[in-house]
Amino acid sequence: MFAPLKTWRKWHKKCNIQQRRFAMTAAIAATGVPALVMAKGHMIDNVPEIPLVVSNNVENYNKTKQAVALLKSVGAWDDVKRVYATRRMRAGRGKSRNRKHVQKLGPAIVYSQDNGIVKSFRNIPGVSLVPVEQLNILRLAPGGHVGRFLIFTQDAFAALDKIYGNDAAGSSAKKNWSIPSAVIQNSDLQSMLQSENIQNVLNAPKKTDTQRRTMKKNPLNNIRAMLKLNPNAATQKRAAYRAEAAAAAKKAKSS
Repeated sequence: MFAPLKTWRKWHKKCNIQQRRFAMTAAIAATGVPALVMAKGHMIDNVPEIPLVVSNNVENYNKTKQAVALLKSVGAWDDVKRVYATRRMRAGRGKSRNRKHVQKLGPAIVYSQDNGIVKSFRNIPGVSLVPVEQLNILRLAPGGHVGRFLIFTQDAFAALDKIYGNDAAGSSAKKNWSIPSAVIQNSDLQSMLQSENIQNVLNAPKKTDTQRRTMKKNPLNNIRAMLKLNPNAATQKRAAYRAEAAAAAKKAKSS
């Protein structure tokens, strides 16, 4: 059902609430991995830490110049300059529908209270503002790619434990939900298996006198098996190839 668009078209697909919560927590966790943030395309070389947490005073900003000064001080202005560089004319019909330009996305500001922070950051290209109680997967992982560059205020970062919970069971504000935990705490299996604690309790490998049977190779099809029987087989093959090539050349020359 491509066109014409109808009101009864299925625009949305239902998703289980547990799946949505898993997706949200995974997207939030991915924003704290510098490799994933850089793979998303963000410029964070001069950012002191990931995830980036700033003072609550930022929520009281009401001037764009204050927001620009903050982004420059924390090293996030490089990502905004990347957004300026990617601004370009839209390719399709949308040029005549009040969306003439397209550009990449920059950092997202996650705040707790709007005391003017939205007014100060809204005119900076590529910057998104999201309340911590209304975190959206479309903002944290636009296009389905995790690793959005987030800037939290202190209260917003502390509220994540109350909203989504921590390792303690039942600490989440969401009903019947606990934050997913890793199946294995230490992923370095090689060092674990070679540690003395594990090696001391392992049994020694058993020795057996039984011979391992292998499939017999056909010497006519397997050159290695033939060489074991006749070490001169390789020389004979090369001589046959040379004789065949000489005969073919002689025949071509005569014709």
